[in-house]
Amino acid sequence: MANEASPCPCDIGDRMEYGGLGQELQIGHIQAYVVKPSTVSDKAVIVIQDIYGWQLPNTRYMADMLAANGYVAVCPDFYVGKEPWSTSHDWSKFQEWLEDKKPTNINKEVDVVLTFLKEKCGSKHIGAVGFCWGGVVTHYLALLYPGIKAGVSVYGIIREGDDRYSLKSPTLFIFGENDHVIPLEQVTTLEANLKENCTVDYQVKIFPGQTHGFVHRKREDVNPEDKLSIETARKDMFNWLNKYM
Repeated sequence: MANEASPCPCDIGDRMEYGGLGQELQIGHIQAYVVKPSTVSDKAVIVIQDIYGWQLPNTRYMADMLAANGYVAVCPDFYVGKEPWSTSHDWSKFQEWLEDKKPTNINKEVDVVLTFLKEKCGSKHIGAVGFCWGGVVTHYLALLYPGIKAGVSVYGIIREGDDRYSLKSPTLFIFGENDHVIPLEQVTTLEANLKENCTVDYQVKIFPGQTHGFVHRKREDVNPEDKLSIETARKDMFNWLNKYM
């Protein structure tokens, strides 16, 4: 999220006609989109938004997909009522907008969600999946919350801090080869340092030809050339969650 011209180009392929299968609930001091599988499950995934916020149809589509595969999925408003980014905003103001929405300043909200999942949903195995801004959050959670059994960080990494490679929970990192937000040299640096410092399982996967946002923001039905990458990345996500949860 460092390119000032367009620091986080997640505004591709909005699934604006998608309404969602879950419901919006108040969880402590935040709102959240919650969707449950058709059968009782003690497995849950925290689905973490990109910069366009918790109400984005694309993110809810991913939450519904997780529920269809047997997980309680909860997508909280990690901005706590603050306005999400919009395609009409001025990218030169992005860092200013981000100032009070740091992806490493969400512990209070995470604790509320974990309590909700454990006490209200009976969740015993909890994972996290995040996209863009949410991918950074997922990386952060993997460093601090060993109780979160698995993480899938989709085009998002923490770039600062000496301990950012000391994961506490197994984490899959997914990137696009042509993502100008997270250049390949940053990905290779991440992988090299994880190899040296990480004591839990991890995987770094790069999808050839893909750009930032491809897993949840590109529409597989209108971009047939991208269909294999999108479907493979989503399958990888489920395989990782299933393996550790």
